[in-house]
Amino acid sequence: MTCAGDRVILLSADALRADHLSCYGYHRDTSPVLDEFAEESVRFTNAYSASSHTREAVPALLTGEFPDVAVGADYRLATETVASTFAEAGYATGGFHSNPYVSRAYGFDRGFDEFDDDLHLGRHKLVALAQRALDKLRNRHYARAAEINDRALSWLDSLGDEPFFLWNHYMDTHGPYEPPGEYATLYRESEVSDRDAQSLYRRAIREPESITPDERDLLVNLYDAEIRYNDEKIGEFLDALRERGLLERSLVVVTADHGDAFGEHGYYEHPRYLHDETTHVPLFVRPPGGADGETVSTPASTLDVAATFEQLLGRDVGAGRASLLDRNETDRTVFLQARGEDDHADVRRYAAKTREGSCYCERDRESGAVEFGDSGRDLRSDLEAHVDRRVRAENGEGGPEGEAETEEIERRLSALGYKE
Repeated sequence: MTCAGDRVILLSADALRADHLSCYGYHRDTSPVLDEFAEESVRFTNAYSASSHTREAVPALLTGEFPDVAVGADYRLATETVASTFAEAGYATGGFHSNPYVSRAYGFDRGFDEFDDDLHLGRHKLVALAQRALDKLRNRHYARAAEINDRALSWLDSLGDEPFFLWNHYMDTHGPYEPPGEYATLYRESEVSDRDAQSLYRRAIREPESITPDERDLLVNLYDAEIRYNDEKIGEFLDALRERGLLERSLVVVTADHGDAFGEHGYYEHPRYLHDETTHVPLFVRPPGGADGETVSTPASTLDVAATFEQLLGRDVGAGRASLLDRNETDRTVFLQARGEDDHADVRRYAAKTREGSCYCERDRESGAVEFGDSGRDLRSDLEAHVDRRVRAENGEGGPEGEAETEEIERRLSALGYKE
């Protein structure tokens, strides 16, 4: 597959697992837009995030580096993103999202000409206070996909014919699952209040063993409805690109930062484990003019997204990564990692995945001991070698410098289930 063009668009969804999309075999029609988009794109059936949670997954997506290089111990951005790469090449760069963990507070505005993270840091204090009060009244903790689309299109319309890189990150599929309007009853007969949805989501995180089968079904129904809403809004954005004559001239990549779990391994949401539920993500690549709807089963990593953009700019894609524009149907091992937290802060988890299976291990930073899981013994030597490389990379990591969180970030994170 070849690609020419000077317009690059990355659309990512937060907490969107691949196997809940109908084009990935799900039993519900959750993704009619992406199903159609897949027919004019290349769809990767075995794509994995480099990590299982936003604080490591998005940095890896935007930098093409494993999290131990992409962010420091305080999760602030520690290396350049593709935005800086495109800016250096003369592209206008715009980013639009509302996840506090990848906001200006953590350095993620670097390289972007326009960066709207839906926060009010550094803005007029009275405006920020008024917006905060309105957000609380509306029980609002992230910008809906429709808002992200409007902001991104406004920026695109302000550009001339210059090349651009655009990143939209949609939060709708992240918990608490509160599908809006008609979507609230899409997969159930009665509506659930936002308060009840939030309460159930937080209990699922804190006390997963307390969730009954009916409550699990409710969580899944609400999640799937959010997927359908997000799918429709992505469709509206793609239609707006077509109307502007931009879609046919753009390289468009659609993916997710990670997935979400529903009790398959005893936990909900996306804690720092590397099972498929939290790491198997959708991945579509549509070159200018479209493609023929082929599917690629060779394992891919979200690290490959940055590699693809670098190849587009004539740069080296780097070892261990591959451009999504010229893939061959061969087997490949991709690697994942996640830092532990709270009582497991000294734990590092790693995984290796191929088409045939997976291998997992945990490493204790204090003792250096590595414990492997029962599965994937054929991949053990590959994973051991990878862990050795990552340990050497992490040895240069500095200590925590303190979290750059404001009252507004604290409120948003609490609403999203990140904090008690």
